[in-house]
Amino acid sequence: MIYQQKLIKLQAELIKAQNWIVDNEERVVVIVEGREFAGKGDAVRAFTDHLNPRSMRVVALQKPTPKEQGQWYFKRYIQQLPERGEIAFFDRSWYNRAIVEPVNGFCTPDEYERFMNEVNYFEKMLIGDGIRLMKFYLSITQDEQKRRIDGIRQDPLRRWELSPVDLNALKLWDEYTHYKKEMFRRTDGKANPWIKIKANDKRKVHLQGIRRILKELPYK
Repeated sequence: MIYQQKLIKLQAELIKAQNWIVDNEERVVVIVEGREFAGKGDAVRAFTDHLNPRSMRVVALQKPTPKEQGQWYFKRYIQQLPERGEIAFFDRSWYNRAIVEPVNGFCTPDEYERFMNEVNYFEKMLIGDGIRLMKFYLSITQDEQKRRIDGIRQDPLRRWELSPVDLNALKLWDEYTHYKKEMFRRTDGKANPWIKIKANDKRKVHLQGIRRILKELPYK
C-alpha cells in the first residue's frame, strides 16, 4: 500500500512534467536498458501508465528487417525520436549493438567497433539539437535473473516471453558482463551519463526511476 501511494504521487508529478514538456515544446528521450528480465518493460509501464498518450510514445523495436540491416545503424532509431512537445521512452535502444548483438553474434566485430566509435558523437548531436537524453541501466544479480526466468517457465501465460536470446542469457552471463563494462567505459560521459539502478526490487526501480526523471527536468 505504501508503495502504491508513493507511485501514484510520483506519477501525478510526472504528469506535471509532461505538461511542461508540451508547453515548452521540449523533446525528451528516456532509454531503459539492462540484462534480460531486468524489468525494463515493467519500468517503462510504471513511467507511462498515466501520461497523456498524445504527447508520449513507447518505442520497442523488433529485430531489424533485411532492408534495415542494409541501412546506417542509427537510421531506424532516428525515425523514432520525439517531436516538439513529446517524450519518447525506449524499451531497449541503439545500445542493443553494445551488448546484446555482439554477445549473441548478431553483428560483426567491425560493426560493433564502428558503433562504439560513433555512438557518443550521435548522442552529442541529439543533445546539441536540444533533445534531453536520459539513459537508465537496470542491474540485476545472476540469481535474480535465474529466479525470474524459472518463474516465467512455470507460467503458461508468460512462456511466450522466452526467446532463444532470453534462454541463453544465463549461460552467457560473463559475456554480457564484459560488454556491459565496455559500454560504461566508453559511453558514460559527462554529457550523456548512465543512470544505474539496482533492479532486484522492481518497486524500488519504479520509484527511483520516476524521481530521477523528475530531477532531470526543470519544470515547476
